[in-house]
Amino acid sequence: MLLPRFEYRPATSLAQATTLLAERADARLLAGGTDLLVDLRERRQAPGLLVDVSGLPELGGIAVRDGSLWIGGGVTVAELGRAPLVAERAPALHHAARDFADYLTRNRATVGGNLANGSPGADLVVPLLALDTSVVLAGPAGERRVALDDFLEGPRRTALRRGELVRAVVIPQGGGVQSWYKLGLKRGGAIAVVSVATCLRVGTDGRATGAAIALGAVGPRPFRAREAEATLLGTSLDAGRVALAASRAAQAARPISDVRGSAEYRRAMVEALVTRGLGAAR
Repeated sequence: MLLPRFEYRPATSLAQATTLLAERADARLLAGGTDLLVDLRERRQAPGLLVDVSGLPELGGIAVRDGSLWIGGGVTVAELGRAPLVAERAPALHHAARDFADYLTRNRATVGGNLANGSPGADLVVPLLALDTSVVLAGPAGERRVALDDFLEGPRRTALRRGELVRAVVIPQGGGVQSWYKLGLKRGGAIAVVSVATCLRVGTDGRATGAAIALGAVGPRPFRAREAEATLLGTSLDAGRVALAASRAAQAARPISDVRGSAEYRRAMVEALVTRGLGAAR
């Protein structure tokens, strides 16, 4: 099937890219293209202009800045999976990157694209949520930073304004023991049936000083199970407390039934995977 006709412009700077996106309502951003090109082929989108930002150095790089881990929006999933800094400071994200789709897709898909697509089952979003990530957005008026939890507004909807793109994600250095689990129908390249990321911080007295439980593919958008997290704070993380938190995480899920699994199955798997993640942290 032929793609719809469009104008193609490779951006030479971040400023030029955001200006082009702002000027044309029918403009779309092209980075890795792993989602966009499928949409073009299936005629779900028909942009008049594609602005290619894949060559912009401003969107690259993985570094520590002011104590936080800074990851450029144009960094590929494969780069995440190879980066020692990510493995050291954000192991849940590192694991998700290495578990992402297939080899070819990992070499094209980008961090910014995975966030901006707004998919309820986006793999990278779930560990990033558990790590209290913020998103740096660049537009014609400059940059602004929003919490990832606020950036995600619903299925295929984000806080991106016209002319903006994902400049970077910033992960604070909060420590903690992290886990990531993804349930799919096959080993490689599977769309998530359920995904879970956890992060626990424990004080010298053995009690939880911080807890994060993020869920994907079980609601209109990935989200934090806040009530389940609160169940853990200040406790010694005994088996009964972990079981209660896992049960509350499952209650917070709002999955649908589709060809990959029923809503009841997904809730049961949320409980099982949260139990596994918290148990490993204990």
